[in-house]
Amino acid sequence: MARFLAGVAAALLLVAAGFFLWSDRAEGVRAIAAAPAAGPPAEGDALADPPRATDRTREEKRFDRYDKDRDGRITREEYLASRRKAYAKLDSNGDGRLSFEEWAAKTTGKFATADRDKSAALDRAEFQTTRAVRKTPARRDCPPPRPADEDG
Repeated sequence: MARFLAGVAAALLLVAAGFFLWSDRAEGVRAIAAAPAAGPPAEGDALADPPRATDRTREEKRFDRYDKDRDGRITREEYLASRRKAYAKLDSNGDGRLSFEEWAAKTTGKFATADRDKSAALDRAEFQTTRAVRKTPARRDCPPPRPADEDG
């Protein structure tokens, strides 16, 4: 029991010493200098820092992409503009109507490219060339997965 109490007392002393050392270092840290006044650099100044872009959130940037007239509001026409462009790309003859052939043009072209023997049917090797190739971003914020325990 005496060893246990001695260990607890030693641990408390180490924690207290660490706290005092840490608080002493925190008091010695200087405050960050104030930002320089805005405006053109004086003639005698060395090269001034270039102006920096403002930090905008992802949603602010997305809102600004939709708000074409920059009035702070997104109208129905502004909201649907991207869909109209996508529709116009599919409407190859420009008649304002989308036929099945126009809608399926990309898939039809993909099939024709994959059908190398021109048999109007894809075998396994030809079909494999139509698979979607997806980029998986490398995750660098996580440690590699640990192997599963074999014990159970």
